[in-house]
Amino acid sequence: MNFTQEIARRRTFGIISHPDAGKTTLTEKLLLFGGAIQEAGAVKSNKIKKGATSDFMEIERQRGISVATSVLAFNYKDKKINILDTPGHKDFAEDTYRTLTAVDSVIVVIDVAKGVEEQTEKLVSVCRMRKIPILVFINKLDREGKDAFDLMDEVEKKLGLQVTPMSFPIGMGYDFQGIYNLWEKNINLFSGDSRKNIEDVIEIKDIKSNELDQVVGEKAAAKLRDELELIQEVYPEFDRDAYLEGNLQPVFFGSALNNFGVRELLDCFIEIAPSPRPKDSDTRLVKPDEEKLSGFVFKIHANMDPKHRDRLAFVKIVSGTFERNKPYTHVRLQKTLKFSSPNAFFAERKEIVDISYPGDIVGLHDTGNFKIGDTLTEGEMMNFKGIPSFSPEHFRYINNADPMKAKQLEKGIDQLMDEGVAQLFTLEMNNRKVIGTVGALQYEVIQYRLEHEYGAKCSYENFPVHKACWVKPDDAKNEEFAEFKRIKQKFLAHDKYGQLVFLADSDFTIQMTQSKYPSVKLFFTSESE
Repeated sequence: MNFTQEIARRRTFGIISHPDAGKTTLTEKLLLFGGAIQEAGAVKSNKIKKGATSDFMEIERQRGISVATSVLAFNYKDKKINILDTPGHKDFAEDTYRTLTAVDSVIVVIDVAKGVEEQTEKLVSVCRMRKIPILVFINKLDREGKDAFDLMDEVEKKLGLQVTPMSFPIGMGYDFQGIYNLWEKNINLFSGDSRKNIEDVIEIKDIKSNELDQVVGEKAAAKLRDELELIQEVYPEFDRDAYLEGNLQPVFFGSALNNFGVRELLDCFIEIAPSPRPKDSDTRLVKPDEEKLSGFVFKIHANMDPKHRDRLAFVKIVSGTFERNKPYTHVRLQKTLKFSSPNAFFAERKEIVDISYPGDIVGLHDTGNFKIGDTLTEGEMMNFKGIPSFSPEHFRYINNADPMKAKQLEKGIDQLMDEGVAQLFTLEMNNRKVIGTVGALQYEVIQYRLEHEYGAKCSYENFPVHKACWVKPDDAKNEEFAEFKRIKQKFLAHDKYGQLVFLADSDFTIQMTQSKYPSVKLFFTSESE
């Protein structure tokens, strides 16, 4: 297969949703169809026997939530599919936002009973801003929930999308009998009680035939025909170009837990979803079919295998091919690096790969060279844009709870901060360390991982800060900046990269500071989008 064909068969997408909408279950069922796993794990927080395939950190298994994005790849019908399963919990949104820079399209999962929830709104607005093609999967149809038309209205209003159904439910909850597939023009029915089996599908090609009445009953058949007529009148026909431009969103219905509606979603997805797309850098637009390699780090994960202190930098390949043992330029450090064992992923299984193509995610063993947002090229000096780093919203002092393990604590904090789990600030006045996070749950994750991965214990103390502002003076030598530093001395710190940060206790303080010291500029992100 040549280079262009390899690019064309790649599909790299993220799955996003509010917690508990069934995102991890859907990921698992997609893997099941791809033959990548033989059985599905029951994703229940305290009753985990095997654990979901994509949740491989111990704390995720205990809490039953995903806290880190995992990368999963499999082949299906000659397409190479890369899934990035993201955390749904809002405390880990930063990881999800970064992941969205590495996907070519997304599937949004919505719970039939709860409809559109707050976290979904935030994530979809990021996708719309970036014009990422979106496909909607309405999940848990075997439970009592909202009417299908009401749900599609809600999706349009709350998420600002223009939807068109590609499959439609026959009944819902206890009356759920199956799905009419508008894309393939056939019907798949739940039959009998063996709802766990993928093969229990009866196909009916003609919606007007009496066979439909016999299988679902006259009442359900008449209702379905009416609904399909209404769909034709109300919703636009599917147009792939409009979908790829982010202007039209196809909707599928199903029940991921029961494996129902997932095949329809996957079969349609591989046909319509985009292959790897061009990406903007600070100098030019980079196209996937360019010969020379370029890629960027969107995630760093330490201790994927706690037995080996390994750190992996996840690189999304934008153009060219990534080859094992070939020298590449690390743009920020301006140095050449070689990688003898680049990894491709399948959840906990990693395989060493000799060559990877645009759209693929490669894991590089890292000894501390990478930070999130770094670019790799074959010599060209450019950086990919739009990898956000957010101002934390929660701040706490971190203290060492075991003086014998000071070194382990320092190492652990250092590595977890590189992952982007949280941000570390060292106060200028007394060198005390403050950890800032986007969500409060991250403190638990940090504490847990420090103890279980590094053998270090920590405790926290509250630190009343409202926001971290990165400080950039117009002139570092002028008197105004010197006065600012003297007056605000108690609230000045340095981040991990030595940049000066002002830890403000309120919005009012920020406004007063900006008006009093106009030549000292304050920023809420450490690098602008």
